[in-house]
Amino acid sequence: MSTPAPWVRTRLRTAPLAALLTATLALTLVFLAAALPRVLDRSADDALHGFLNSHGPLTTSVRATSGPAPGEDPAKMLDTTLAELTGAVGAVLPLDPSGPVYGRRGVKPRVLPDPALARPEAIPPELALLHLRGAWDHLRLTAGQWPGGAAAGEPIQIAMAAGAAETIGIKLGSVIDGDAVGLGPQQARLTGVYTAADPSEAFWAGDGCALKACKNMRDMGRGNPPQAYWFTVGLTGPEALPRLAGWGNGDEDFWRLPVDVDALRADQLRKTSFALASVTAGPIGARMTYVTARPGLRLTSDLRSPIDSARERQSAIDSVTAIGPAGAAGVAAVLLCLAAALTAERRTAELRLLRARGARTGGICRRLLGEGALTVLPAAALGALLAFTLLPTPRWLTAAVAAGSVTLLPLLAFPVRTALLLRSPAGEAKAGRRRLMAELAVLAATVTACTQVARRGVAPLGEGVDPLLVAAPLLLALTGALLLARLQPVLIGLLARRARPRPGAIAFLGLARAARGSGPRSRPSVLPLLALVLAVTCGAVGSTVLSSVAANRTSVARYSIGGDAMVNAQLNGTLSAGFVTAAGRLPGVRTAVPVWIEDDANLSIAGGGSVRVSVVLADPVGYAELAEVAGRGRFDPALLATAPGRRLPALISSDLPEGEFDVRVGTGETLPIRTVGIADGTPALSGTAATTVVLPAGPATELLPRLGGPNRWLATGTFSDTRLRALAEEFLGQPDAGGRPGHLVRTSAGAVAVLGDDPLQNSAERLFWVTVGATALFALLCVLLTLFRAGPERAAMLARLRTMGLRPRQGLALILAEALPQALFAALGGALTSVGCILLLGPAVDLSPLVGAEVPTGLRLTAAPILEQTLGLALLASLAVLAEAAVTARRQITTELRAGDTR
Repeated sequence: MSTPAPWVRTRLRTAPLAALLTATLALTLVFLAAALPRVLDRSADDALHGFLNSHGPLTTSVRATSGPAPGEDPAKMLDTTLAELTGAVGAVLPLDPSGPVYGRRGVKPRVLPDPALARPEAIPPELALLHLRGAWDHLRLTAGQWPGGAAAGEPIQIAMAAGAAETIGIKLGSVIDGDAVGLGPQQARLTGVYTAADPSEAFWAGDGCALKACKNMRDMGRGNPPQAYWFTVGLTGPEALPRLAGWGNGDEDFWRLPVDVDALRADQLRKTSFALASVTAGPIGARMTYVTARPGLRLTSDLRSPIDSARERQSAIDSVTAIGPAGAAGVAAVLLCLAAALTAERRTAELRLLRARGARTGGICRRLLGEGALTVLPAAALGALLAFTLLPTPRWLTAAVAAGSVTLLPLLAFPVRTALLLRSPAGEAKAGRRRLMAELAVLAATVTACTQVARRGVAPLGEGVDPLLVAAPLLLALTGALLLARLQPVLIGLLARRARPRPGAIAFLGLARAARGSGPRSRPSVLPLLALVLAVTCGAVGSTVLSSVAANRTSVARYSIGGDAMVNAQLNGTLSAGFVTAAGRLPGVRTAVPVWIEDDANLSIAGGGSVRVSVVLADPVGYAELAEVAGRGRFDPALLATAPGRRLPALISSDLPEGEFDVRVGTGETLPIRTVGIADGTPALSGTAATTVVLPAGPATELLPRLGGPNRWLATGTFSDTRLRALAEEFLGQPDAGGRPGHLVRTSAGAVAVLGDDPLQNSAERLFWVTVGATALFALLCVLLTLFRAGPERAAMLARLRTMGLRPRQGLALILAEALPQALFAALGGALTSVGCILLLGPAVDLSPLVGAEVPTGLRLTAAPILEQTLGLALLASLAVLAEAAVTARRQITTELRAGDTR
């Protein structure tokens, strides 16, 4: 008696290509499902590290300061305290292996009165003293020797940067006299000069003046420009620690423990923030006061603020960017369900025969489950292994859950579909009612989710991904697909009835088949519709987010600058006429307005009092356009274009009374004015809180020669940032020439680039484009599977029609008339769904973290992003239909017309 062949082996040998395709699909989707969380983790970590590193080593360190501790060996006390601090802080925070920076500094510098030393503007240089433990290891001695001990009464031995000594004029071996108000004289001897091995090394963060002579500016009082003087730092050896207080009017010990920000994880930012709080203002900081025997020990860190900011921004960005991966996951699930439906319908005859011969539905499903396990599980395991190997990250749970979920779907989809296919006639009769109830449940869930998001807004910053914000677009897309599945037969049927009277039956026949649905189903399937609607919706929403971010960045940049470009003259200076003329002729300049700004003006009011105001003189028409573009101080230029009289027409800010007044400007002239309108804010000045008076430049022409040239140039348009800066340097000199603050050039393009130069924002934008591409690919595969699903029946129909005289071109047109309307209707439904999604959910989305500045909450509904995604996916679907139609139309009649064919 022969033993029957095993089921699974027989089935796999019978259809090896189908098994291979199933395994490939499972491997690909599992790999993507496991890779996506790991890519997101790596991107979040990289963005966090880039964001924190951009703040510099001072911000990313824990700093401790204290007065000198009593003891005979101050250097040893510094080391002992460092060991205690490192042990306590390192227990809760990862410390940078490059090591701490610590030592002792004098509180204040001393003035060097020697007239032979360099004085840029008649102000003597200043010298501060500092001891840095281990500084000699980071320096190269170029002349002399390192400082050592000096007997009491002798000058303190110091070393100085070679460039600083040369700039100030201090020679090796010379004795430096130092003066300080209220203190006795002190002297220091320069025993050595050095250069830094690496001036950009984090060791020197905050102590850059120990490597060069810094030109500082001293405020000389109101109305006087600041004046420059040289400042530098001299390094001492450990033997001079007790004498630093005499030079610096007191001294303090300091320790800087750099945190290894590259070891921080984006998913543990809350824990890191709490650890920092415990160090700076919690139990660790309090315990260090007693452990180190330094009652004045104070631990501080600026790192907590950027960490909290990064956590909030990451949370807000994740809530918005999670819509893309969720949409891709939804379309992938649809793809697997379509693949299962295609397999089930291909094997319908076989399965019904088994059922007719007495096999139970449960037994058949168990055999199919074993068949799928042998095909899917090895491929899924390989896909997960590849993702975990190629994308290492310490977090694995989310990726494992995603891989397991995706593995279950192809494993169970075919058996479940088979169970539905083999249901009893009574069950089939109830399927319509069950479908209606399911659709009503989806509609109720969609209304609830959208209502909740609209009422409460997005989850607060720092609370993680908002599940409702992610689920609502998917539910809207699902509802749109269900509604479209109900409407599509009716709409395409209307088109078919319109095509009936026309000559030729191709269009009518194709549209009629599309209206009733092709394949074994009596109406169009929801799954391919859902795939395209989901793809268009998620792509359009994501594209709208990015376009709104770009528009908001431009608005923020223009608001802060006062237009698209601003050139400000140096302090107490003016812009030359040549520059104003040349800048106005730059390619792309639409409106150029020279502006006279007088900050030191007084407005006389009733009762003999006066108010300090800022007077702005500009051409009314150009200035009004600037105000419109910048969104600050909008007004009707006709107000300032009234016929001049004894008093000049003026726009004033709302905090000033209306009426007729006299304004005295800094040159001593008095201008009689009368108010003609209110304009809060002005593009000519930063901020909106300034009390301003805006006057037309025309009627005040006689005043302009005494005011000199304009001190600010504003423009709108699209032009080169580089060319404008080069032009400003050509006419106005270097921005920092002569040690004084030079001219300032700002453009909206440069400000937008600064706002967008953020690793977290760039990571979110890259994720969007990757998910859009994946979603489009999955949607395209869904379209192809739908076409393959109906392919055999369509090929048989074409073969029969060819026996009646149908030409190949007519067959191609018939396929297009049947398949294209469904794809185009799905794309249109996705566009309408995305519009509804933006209108319903857009007001609750906060784009400030993506923009890089505070902006009003909400998305901007614009046509371009939606049309781009809709037309792009419609084009892909149309190309897929064309390709499949070309293949089907060329099949041989003898291949399709077989004896006994029931199709």
